[in-house]
Amino acid sequence: MKHKETIREFYTHHGQEYPKSGQFNVYRREEFACDSTSLPPNRRDFYKISMITKGTGIIGYSDKAINIDRPTLTFLNPLIPYSWQPTSEDQTGYFCLFTEDFVNTALKNESLSQSPLFKVGGNHLFFPNEESLKLLQGVFENMVHEINSEYPHKYDLLRNYIQIVMHEAMKMQPPETFYQPANASERISSLFLELLERQFPIDTPSQILKLKTANEFAVQLNIHTNTLNRALKESTGKTTTEWIAERMLKEAKALLQFSNCDVAQIAYSLGFEHSSNFIIFFKKHKEVTPLQYRKEIVSNNS
Repeated sequence: MKHKETIREFYTHHGQEYPKSGQFNVYRREEFACDSTSLPPNRRDFYKISMITKGTGIIGYSDKAINIDRPTLTFLNPLIPYSWQPTSEDQTGYFCLFTEDFVNTALKNESLSQSPLFKVGGNHLFFPNEESLKLLQGVFENMVHEINSEYPHKYDLLRNYIQIVMHEAMKMQPPETFYQPANASERISSLFLELLERQFPIDTPSQILKLKTANEFAVQLNIHTNTLNRALKESTGKTTTEWIAERMLKEAKALLQFSNCDVAQIAYSLGFEHSSNFIIFFKKHKEVTPLQYRKEIVSNNS
């Protein structure tokens, strides 16, 4: 398994400085050396939505290689290995990058969870017509303007713009053709990820995770734990335990930031029998305790 390219490495690869506001950024392609920078086949640890308005190249994702010779909208996520080879010097358009921290429940609500942005397989490339292209150009220009503004709620507004882009893509493709797994591993991975995500968000302290271990998920999917682990490792590069831990950590961070629940309540909701175990889990992944993390968030937002 190749090393997954980080968002910092992506900027370095393009000869760009990594921005301080790393959770979301948007650029015009002509300002980011997209005409002279190739991307080797690899997974990245961030989401990317790109719209090419002018220029040609070859994009590869999963087992596909597609020649781009017209306006194109692409959705790429951390599960998809992809590559890019420009074949013309004149490249215009936009792209935005964002990390998992930017993705909240509104961005991944029930309908948008079917978007190509969040799928392992299926079609992630669309050719907008003239009307859609004009609309999308306006949306991306609004994002470019907003990311540079001082508006305190600009990230909420940017999520709304991303939803518009996602909905516009969904209108270009019938829902029943969104996702057809290429093989058994992708099918199992898709079912697992859907089952995992279905448990979140945690809205009340009385809500408790029902599935917390690889074995519990395997039983629910009616497969052996080893089969589930093997499928996830093959399709995503992560084990079942890593996926569960990553999603629990994301929810823990959200609860510490946006809820008034104390650490014991959060630990209970996430299935930890003792809050001390939750504290050990959180510190292992974030290198600070839950309370320290909460204080840092409050301090940064004040």
